[in-house]
Amino acid sequence: MRSGHAARITAILLALVFAVPAFASDPPPWQERLQSVLDRPEYRHAHWGLLVVDAKTGDVVYEHQADKLFAPASVTKLFSVGAAWAAFGPDHRFITPVFRRGDVRDAGALEGDLVLRATGDLTLHGRGSESGEISFRNGDHTYANGNLTAQLTDENPLAGLDELARQVAAAGIRRINGDVLIDARLFEPASSTGSGPGRVTPMLVNDNLLDVLVTAAAEAGQPATVSTRPETALFTIDSFVETGPAGARPELSLRWSGSGRAVVRGKVPAGHRPIVRVLEWEDPEFVARGLFIEALQRAGIRVDASPLAASSAALPEVDWYATAPRVAALESPTFAEEAKLILKVSHNLHASTLPLLLAASRDRRTLSEGLAIQGEILEQLGVERGTISFGGGAGGDRADYTTPRATVQLLSQLASREDGERFRAALPILGVDGTLSSIGAKDSPARGRVFAKTGTLFWDNRLNGRPLLTSKALAGYIDAASGRQLAFACFVNLTHLSSGEETAREGQALGEIAEILQQGL
Repeated sequence: MRSGHAARITAILLALVFAVPAFASDPPPWQERLQSVLDRPEYRHAHWGLLVVDAKTGDVVYEHQADKLFAPASVTKLFSVGAAWAAFGPDHRFITPVFRRGDVRDAGALEGDLVLRATGDLTLHGRGSESGEISFRNGDHTYANGNLTAQLTDENPLAGLDELARQVAAAGIRRINGDVLIDARLFEPASSTGSGPGRVTPMLVNDNLLDVLVTAAAEAGQPATVSTRPETALFTIDSFVETGPAGARPELSLRWSGSGRAVVRGKVPAGHRPIVRVLEWEDPEFVARGLFIEALQRAGIRVDASPLAASSAALPEVDWYATAPRVAALESPTFAEEAKLILKVSHNLHASTLPLLLAASRDRRTLSEGLAIQGEILEQLGVERGTISFGGGAGGDRADYTTPRATVQLLSQLASREDGERFRAALPILGVDGTLSSIGAKDSPARGRVFAKTGTLFWDNRLNGRPLLTSKALAGYIDAASGRQLAFACFVNLTHLSSGEETAREGQALGEIAEILQQGL
């Protein structure tokens, strides 16, 4: 009796198994192509995480280890920019005011101090165009010391200070008998994560960098030309750079030597494109004060205080600003433009500043307070806060971990907002601009149809004398060939490299995955 019953059950189960259509067990061609990338020999020690959803319906299209934690590298910036986008709004503008502390006497003499209060404008019109957009190069100058592709934008990095000085003059001030002060107390000092400038401060001029541009002579043996930006008398340049044989590898070293003295040495090959290198100035507030004094002088204002000496006056109490006479104010471009700069070029310093700007918006001052506020906002946006960990706003902190699912949750929620298209437009575009400008073939069908943030993080494997790729990441949106709009996140963690330049291999692999998804879905 029991054996007959068991036989009937077995027959039914076999019938059900053989009734399943063949395509249910055979993966579609796009999935086979995707798996072939994940299974490449170079990734035998690596970990992959991937989630793809329909951005409109939320239906999961494909997932692989979507709930595991991965180091996101600069995909972290999606979370810091996304939270700030929700908090401030894309049309928010930061206002940098200048106040006078004292009366203006006859002939326009200010018997007192001029105070510039830093309030969070990250570019201070140093990249602003007449249309209100923030200019950028695909190779940003903040990364110049690690590559040969960095370029400078055309805009004057001192344009904002010059505009403030013009307004001060228009307010009737012709002489300042007191001091010039920079108030950068908006939040407590912090460190940026990732490469580039390391000091996070609300007072930024040219990203607090001295740009050094080295141009080779036409022939080997001749001295190269060395110029700097911004143009200022605050720094002196001690340079000796030779032009070497064409095709040789550039060799340049830069360092500060004493107060305001930059030493540049090395050799550059004949015929090479101009090379950008940068030096971060050691005291941002001191340099900003000196640059502002020079701007005031260019505006025809006589300033008794020296730009080369430290300020002798104390900053006013914070309550003083509520009733203090304002003599100038600079309005920043929209936050959407700032977000575009951060996301397109993966600007570590500005992204690291965002949690602190969130803190300041709620009268808080520390990075920890800002990250806690960021966590609250992300939770309101539908991100599972308990599944993520961040120690900074840029990526690169050892505490930075997220899941593909949390990343796609954020992307999906941002896409559903009325300003979702503006956020998507701020992301790098495959084969077009930003950190995705060189990814994929020029004739790739996915060109211009993938909008995504990149991420790269590697550490030196000193045991073997080669790098370990901690993370290569890509997350954003895809306009699929079928017409579907997809949100996706893809991470590969922990794979060996032969050199730091080999991260381009993983960049192309992620670009290939994006192309597979764009064409297959």
